[in-house]
Amino acid sequence: QLQLVESGGGLVQPGDSLRLACEVSGFSLDWYAIGWFRQAPGKESEGIACISSSGDSTAYLDSAKGRFALSRDNAKHTVYLQMNSLKAEDTGAYYCAASSLGFQTRDVPTLLPSNFANWGQGTQVTVSS
Repeated sequence: QLQLVESGGGLVQPGDSLRLACEVSGFSLDWYAIGWFRQAPGKESEGIACISSSGDSTAYLDSAKGRFALSRDNAKHTVYLQMNSLKAEDTGAYYCAASSLGFQTRDVPTLLPSNFANWGQGTQVTVSS
């Protein structure tokens, strides 16, 4: 059974940093691309970043480029999203999700929710002064 569990959210001030973690079980990170999505109140889910199943390709939403960074620790079955210089507009529930598109390749699936079949329960990030 594929499972994803997010952690690391919290309440921070603008300019602060947070590192979110997505721990997976029931599958290998070498098989699935892992994406991060944000759900802000009253807004549609937005794809933030994705790392390929090969682990050496990434893609980011334009507003996240230069501030957010993905990494992966295969031994811990965990994908991390390092978020720096956080802004109020980064507030929302953050979900990680797994996609079988680009199985064992460097391809990064397009960050559409429909491309990701398995989801975690989410972790809340609130950026406020």
